[in-house]
Amino acid sequence: MRRLLFPGAVALVSDSVGFITISLIEVQVIREIAITASLGIAAIILTNLVLLPVLLSYFDADEKARLSALAGDRRLRPAWSLLARVARRGPAAVVIGCAALLLAGGAYLAPQVRVGDEHRGVPELRAESAYNLDSAVITENFGIGVDVLTVISETVAEGCIEYDVMRTLDEFEWHMLNVDGVQSVSGLAGVARNINSNWNEGSLKWKTLPRNSYMLVQSVSPVPTSSGLLNQDCSVMPVSIFTADHRAETIERVVGAVKEFNALNSGERISFRLAAGNIGVMAATNEEVEASQFPILAYVYAAVIALCLISFRSVGATLCIIVPLAGVSILAYALMVLLEIGLKVSTLPVAALGVGIGVDYGIYIYGRLRAHLGEGLDFAEAYERTLATTGAGVVLTGLTLAAGVATWIAAPLKFQADMGTVLTFMFLVNMIGAVVLLPALGAWLIGSGKAK
Repeated sequence: MRRLLFPGAVALVSDSVGFITISLIEVQVIREIAITASLGIAAIILTNLVLLPVLLSYFDADEKARLSALAGDRRLRPAWSLLARVARRGPAAVVIGCAALLLAGGAYLAPQVRVGDEHRGVPELRAESAYNLDSAVITENFGIGVDVLTVISETVAEGCIEYDVMRTLDEFEWHMLNVDGVQSVSGLAGVARNINSNWNEGSLKWKTLPRNSYMLVQSVSPVPTSSGLLNQDCSVMPVSIFTADHRAETIERVVGAVKEFNALNSGERISFRLAAGNIGVMAATNEEVEASQFPILAYVYAAVIALCLISFRSVGATLCIIVPLAGVSILAYALMVLLEIGLKVSTLPVAALGVGIGVDYGIYIYGRLRAHLGEGLDFAEAYERTLATTGAGVVLTGLTLAAGVATWIAAPLKFQADMGTVLTFMFLVNMIGAVVLLPALGAWLIGSGKAK
């Protein structure tokens, strides 16, 4: 218990710090995830460090169980001896070289990760779900769809009967209609042009905005406030922009077009504000996720580095633990690019969770390794003994965690399947990094003899 208490406590504290940093993201659902995860860690601290030892104190280890455990250790000893070769400088250099090649590939792909959704249809459901199939048919055959961005045009009172205001609004509607990915645009200016044409026997040459305020009144007055195209005093005139989908690139293009037009045409009489509708919510969420992704990872890594430095008082040990962890984060982003998984509310916490939980493997490995180095053993021999005592537990923990979240991959909810895929990858590869890359780095950074 004394041997496990220190690395166990450090690992759980690092998990807690990871979850706390997630709560800094100003998205309510992510904060709720952080709170729930923090409560889970509090329960684990109580059960693993307090209740489990109390429970074990009621059981005696009989001779049969002891012999069975020793037999299991003997069966695994050849595997641990083979794996411990990575703790010698020759094989360690090969391992580090292979890891560097993988990281180079990951570093090339990782910046290509998209913030937002990569596919059509609602992200909660799979592409083959009935809802997504039906919405695809509607989008392909009609000028509207399930994805809409509502831009709020703010103007002066009775702005809808001022020609200059309505002309700017009309130009905005035309500008947005010609943006790639926009299905149709619904706004007061377009409706007013149609009404003016209808007042003149449907003639196309009258399908324009009247310059005379009294004729504008005639064109606008039939439109009720219940249409959502204007408010009571006509100082707000929302414009609904129906898009073909809500993929990240489509949202970026449409929102960018709105911002561009507003920058060039807004003034004292009219301006355009973002945004309502489901696309508006997604756009705001994507911007927050994009702004938060790097600060959150920086906070998590800063906290984990500080904990490792305080716990082990060694720069070399800290590098051995952090470098594999950082490499897995880069590879996880690369995996998301290859599998077309966007970075969004459901996947952003996964990166921080993977770091917070993934560091546990390295802490357990090095905590035991340091004790053997303190006995004066050669680094490779110390690592072989570490594997004999801690290796099975670390490998079993990684496999158990990965197997648990791997069941999410088959979930009917698409976002849950995405989270399961990324977490399974991070749990497994973090475990492999701690068992293989950590000792390879240690062979060069720490060497043999005493613990640093």
